[in-house]
Amino acid sequence: MCGIAGFCNGDLDWRKAIGKMNERLYHRGPDASGAWASEDEQVVLGHRRLSIVDLTPNGTQPMVSHDGRYVIVYNGEIYNYPVIRERLIREKKVTAFRGTSDTEVLLEAVSAYGLKETLKMSKGMFAVALYDKKEHALFLARDRVGEKPLYYGFVGKTFVFASELGAIASLDNFQNPVNKGVLEAYFRYGYIPAPYSVYENLYKLEPGKILKIEAPFQDYKLSTYWSMKDIACYGQTHLFQGSEQEAAEELERRLKDAIRGQMMADVPVGAFLSAGIDSSTIVALMQSVSDRSVRSYTIGMREKDFNEAEIAGKIAAHLGTEHTELYITEEDAKRVIPKLGAMFGEPFADSSQIPTYLVSRMTREHVTVSLSGDGGDELFCGYQTYQSIERIWQKTARIPALFRKPVSAALLNSPWGKDGSLATRARLLGASGIEDMYRRSEIGEGFDLLAPEVRRELAFPALNGKSCETVMDTYPAGLLPEPLHNLMLMDMLMYHPDDILTKVDRTAMAVSLETRVPMLDKDVLEFAWTLPISYKKQGNVTKKILRDIVYKYVPRELMERPKTGFAIPLHKWLKEPELREWAEGLLDWNEIKKQRLLNVDAVSRLWEDYVERGIWRQQIWYVLMFLQFMQERMSC
Repeated sequence: MCGIAGFCNGDLDWRKAIGKMNERLYHRGPDASGAWASEDEQVVLGHRRLSIVDLTPNGTQPMVSHDGRYVIVYNGEIYNYPVIRERLIREKKVTAFRGTSDTEVLLEAVSAYGLKETLKMSKGMFAVALYDKKEHALFLARDRVGEKPLYYGFVGKTFVFASELGAIASLDNFQNPVNKGVLEAYFRYGYIPAPYSVYENLYKLEPGKILKIEAPFQDYKLSTYWSMKDIACYGQTHLFQGSEQEAAEELERRLKDAIRGQMMADVPVGAFLSAGIDSSTIVALMQSVSDRSVRSYTIGMREKDFNEAEIAGKIAAHLGTEHTELYITEEDAKRVIPKLGAMFGEPFADSSQIPTYLVSRMTREHVTVSLSGDGGDELFCGYQTYQSIERIWQKTARIPALFRKPVSAALLNSPWGKDGSLATRARLLGASGIEDMYRRSEIGEGFDLLAPEVRRELAFPALNGKSCETVMDTYPAGLLPEPLHNLMLMDMLMYHPDDILTKVDRTAMAVSLETRVPMLDKDVLEFAWTLPISYKKQGNVTKKILRDIVYKYVPRELMERPKTGFAIPLHKWLKEPELREWAEGLLDWNEIKKQRLLNVDAVSRLWEDYVERGIWRQQIWYVLMFLQFMQERMSC
């Protein structure tokens, strides 16, 4: 796990500039730092290293290929690199390797087979920057699902890229303004969806994409080497033909293979363990393939409704893991919250970022790598929202659309349309299909939080001539034959990479912990899309096929209970004196007016409803995280 950065065509002191970028990525790679520049100093690559595989200098980056043509900086892990290495030797593409790192294998595979073919054969998580000295071309690539981040774009006339926005913002000539076109999406979802970032002219490279930019580094092209949408469509038209039991056996086999590969490291490895199906499945299978006790880590809370640590401890005891737990309090949250603005580099408001950071920090005291159960909900129909949307749509669809849509519009434009719950119902009433209903269910009060002049601009939002549309906005109705699979795919295309994986990456890397996600293994993921919905959901039973696996290892009574998620009682904690003081310190009405981005009246109403009437809305946290970002931005 590492941090990468670089730039092309920069009128900069390259050593100073890449030094500052690398320094901003120190937490991603505290073990070593490196830089490389082309002979004309027009291409500069930087790297921070967290040593996981091949701890010797032979794994140092930037790394030059044996033939001298390619230079690479790379963040991530290629889990099947031993297989690729063996093929390179067998086919006599390489006679000998300098070391044992996956970086060298990846680089030599590119030299032998080309970048696109190498990425197709690679199983892992990665963000890659590769310079071809012969063609004077820089390539950027990101893994299939979006586990590892990669930002790119222009600062002035300089093309830049980095693992985190903070590294780009550290450049002396950085003046990119806040991108108003993405604010509505942020206040709708609590994060900024790819390909956009909070800054104009800077973007997130989307999963499964390759970017190519050639000298003189003014224009770039994007291409796709792997598509989640294509894999889902193919899988659902080529369904698994075996029984549910056979499907569970095949999924278990693939998960075990993925876990074996992801447990390989030259440093200590552990796993996050909540009391949920997903992490329990991963830890149970880890223990089943390990010849020693797996190290597992859990956090708990004193509030009973939010605490799963007690059950997680019982699961760990049953499996025989070496278990560690930490109970967190409002005091812990109070110390973490001020760090969040710098940690994410742009507004990010999934409040489970706080416990995720705390469990990562505790875990890093014991191990350098931790496996996670993320992905199970989106791939195996785990969210209760899927079921509720399906149920509401089935009832709503009985009403003719010619009646529903005008009534929906009339209600939204009426005085009742200002009421949160009634507005939501009115909005759902106007849905054209289940996908549209799911999209509408995500809309909160975000639009009202924007300043009137920004709302006017957002009536026809433009970003480089294109509307600021998200994957949710453009998802085609009925793409997959099964309605619930469409909702799951929508989440895998946006919510999972831009919220879940972003949260895990930034909080873990803030403490230099590498996280790995076996559910997102290429073979596991592609198999999951071939399963019929009945293997995933039966009545009110979600993630049926994962339950078939985990019940072989964990008593059923420990698993069958309502899902609580990885939440914290933020609505209680923010009323405590110190956190309330922190929040009200951000709510500087004069400063908010000066920024001309938020509607002061709307923000004030939200806060007053909360502190005076006890009405909690998630947009409160969205606002606070946005204001903290703005404060952090001004202090840099």
